[in-house]
Amino acid sequence: MSASLDLTPTTLERIRRDLVGLKMPRALEALDAIVRRLEQGEISALEAIDTLLSEELTLRENSRIKTGLRMARLATIKTLSGFDFTFQPSLDRDRILTLAQLGFIGRCEVVHFLGPPGTGKSHLATALGVEAVKAGKSVYFCTLADLIGMLARAEREGCLAERIRFFCRPALLIVDEIGYLPVVSGGGNLFFQLVNARYERGAMILTSNRGFAEWGEVFGDPVVATALLDRLLHHAVVIQIEGSSYRLRQHAELMPEHVRSKALITPPEPAPVLRRRGRPPKNGPMPLGT
Repeated sequence: MSASLDLTPTTLERIRRDLVGLKMPRALEALDAIVRRLEQGEISALEAIDTLLSEELTLRENSRIKTGLRMARLATIKTLSGFDFTFQPSLDRDRILTLAQLGFIGRCEVVHFLGPPGTGKSHLATALGVEAVKAGKSVYFCTLADLIGMLARAEREGCLAERIRFFCRPALLIVDEIGYLPVVSGGGNLFFQLVNARYERGAMILTSNRGFAEWGEVFGDPVVATALLDRLLHHAVVIQIEGSSYRLRQHAELMPEHVRSKALITPPEPAPVLRRRGRPPKNGPMPLGT
């Protein structure tokens, strides 16, 4: 060890106290091992400092990501590296990797993943959410049924506006499973109010097993569905996944033929260009022409 280095017990104790005061637990834990490497000449003083700070920074970054994932309600973590692109050749891998650069969040765009059940829509939506959290973006994930349930409860309790503001805060809102469960009466109107509030102010990712032409049936109101698509397709990226279920790949022969033959959903149709004149009322059908 160089004679210019003063690593006496008194100096080490002072460093430990400083690390405790600075709330650097990982650096404190790694200190003794780093000092031993320094004394044995394995690393220089600058490398020792660099290693000490890197250990602490890694811990804090992992803690930040863990907290962000919990706040995003991304309980099941999926990654792009874990997605089998070879099983879904209809997908453009480069296009998905471009989305992972997260430029669509800054542009407040809506990404739609459309396809039959089991084709990877939720996996890709979640993976993009994970990438956003890693990049320091705020994210919130929920199913359409849960989202409308929360909005309906807020409306009954007289705090709908506050709840909508809550869902407008995340930079990225992911709404999964559109079309899987019937939407409760008035649910389409509630979802429209949220979409309208986020329109051009925040990015969204939506997954659905139903084509856009079927959204009138999904939401129980063709007028509300048209108004939704007017906002959701204005600044949009539509990813159509055509393929069979990844989850059922090993049991495809057990599926009835009429189910296998309906593997694809109706391709998305462009929403008609509409002239907006306000938003639908909170209760009851929307006025025509919205």
